[in-house]
Amino acid sequence: MSSRELCTSFLFTLVLVSCRFLKLEAQLQVGFYSQSCWMAEFIVKNEVRNAFIRDRGLAAGLVRLHFHDCFVRGCDASVLIDSTPANSAEKDSPANNPSLRGFEVIDRAKAILESTCTGVVSCADILAFAARDSIEMTGGLGYDVPAGRKDGRISRASEASANLPGPTSDVNQLTQAFANKGLTQEEMVTLSGAHTIGRSHCTSFSNRLYSYNTTTVQDPSLDLPYSVRLKQQCPEGSTNVNLVVPINPSSPATTDVDYYRDVLANRGLHTSDQTLLTNTATVKQVAQNAMNPTLWRSKFAAAMVKMGQIGVITGSAAGEIRAKCRAIN
Repeated sequence: MSSRELCTSFLFTLVLVSCRFLKLEAQLQVGFYSQSCWMAEFIVKNEVRNAFIRDRGLAAGLVRLHFHDCFVRGCDASVLIDSTPANSAEKDSPANNPSLRGFEVIDRAKAILESTCTGVVSCADILAFAARDSIEMTGGLGYDVPAGRKDGRISRASEASANLPGPTSDVNQLTQAFANKGLTQEEMVTLSGAHTIGRSHCTSFSNRLYSYNTTTVQDPSLDLPYSVRLKQQCPEGSTNVNLVVPINPSSPATTDVDYYRDVLANRGLHTSDQTLLTNTATVKQVAQNAMNPTLWRSKFAAAMVKMGQIGVITGSAAGEIRAKCRAIN
């Protein structure tokens, strides 16, 4: 294929993605803050960039924050609310603590926005912008984020545990968890590619190394050389809850398709990664994504936009613009 044909093909893909972006919730709009706080997205991007320079791993943290927010009560920034003596909030659920990070990046962006455009930009929109910026800064495809979300007033740890798919989920459980949020199985496989960046605590997958089931110590689907390396990084019986490993060792800070190549090579870190090879349809999707980086990047951007619309609070619906993201007004 000539360079001109390649360029034309790529532009066509972008047009298709842009068309998909037009199918938005009527109450969410691209450029929502163009009149009320025109610098909003630039301010968020600048704070994400500063954080990324200090710690490249924070990009994965911000993407994960957005995902974990949207899957519990919708994309309403409830994941950012601190616990109180009377309530254990989402962020302190075992599904989120101690693995979630990036809260301070959102705090800094919110503080600047409040001093610039008081009471205008929601924490939920900041999360959506920050996730997009993180993907773009790590090499993924940039995309327009429709905004206009309001912030929720309720955050319960029990709801996080009930709604978030875990690292031991099988393909049927994952498919159902995503279907519950209006996402297809293909979008589930596409969004699983977010594991191309970031890290995981040893406690999330150590059962695959040392106590798989009553008859087998180690998960037989795990690549043996990879399992040896993981055992060195996550020693059996370790009491250090802060031990972490990269989910995609070859390029842990780059949004690419190496995650899918790892899964095909039986180097998916979690059960929820490797299980994608146990279903005929998801195997096909994994292979397609591994072979076509441009297609996956486009699909991933579109799926992030769709995920960002789950259960949003907009318009006159109950909700608020929090003055501080960690507490309701």
